[in-house]
Amino acid sequence: MTRTESFVLGLRSVMPLLLGVAPFGVIYGVVALQSGIPPLVAMAMSSIVFAGSAQFLLAQLVGAGAPLLLTAGAVGLVNLRHALYSASVAPMLAHLPRRWKILLAYLLTDEAYAAAIPHLIAVKPNSSQSALAHWILFGSGFGLWAGWQLATLAGVLIGTQLPSNLGLDFALPLTFIAIVVPMIASRALLAAAVTAGAVAVALAAMPYKVGLFIAALAGLVVGAALTRKAKK
Repeated sequence: MTRTESFVLGLRSVMPLLLGVAPFGVIYGVVALQSGIPPLVAMAMSSIVFAGSAQFLLAQLVGAGAPLLLTAGAVGLVNLRHALYSASVAPMLAHLPRRWKILLAYLLTDEAYAAAIPHLIAVKPNSSQSALAHWILFGSGFGLWAGWQLATLAGVLIGTQLPSNLGLDFALPLTFIAIVVPMIASRALLAAAVTAGAVAVALAAMPYKVGLFIAALAGLVVGAALTRKAKK
């Protein structure tokens, strides 16, 4: 497999997920403007930060007038899951020069990871394909980045012209469901997903989305406990 073939494989793998990402990006653009964020700043967030859920949360917190420290902490906590993705792919990318690692770290998102990881796992270590595996992740990451920029631009251009009852807010949970469900391959993962979902629903009324952080921690604790028990 050549570099181009690896890149195209990653690009094609992420394309189905763009169906959920596109409306989510449009929503972010609209919400950012409604929260008082200038159009250029909204676009810059998509180009520089490139973290959909964090951008969405940031826009909501800005609109709600949340304190700066709490806003920064909340966005940081939301993005902590990317460290887990990085740890997962680090052994496969250890041979790369720093410039590649920086680029792939920037492009590593939920959807890009979900699209690329099945192909990365299938690559045999020390094989000829393993030397080009990073091109798969680059392809999925670039495809997601390009789609996100276009979706954000559409949302910014449309602005507040969209009707408030359009119901596009389904895009975020639908996208994450599409990512998570195919990856639930054990009882521990199922228990973690169910626990996190139940806690998130139960604590949905907590201010500043704090319930989401507690739900994520609860899911991690349950999943880790069951995994440790299964290994004994």
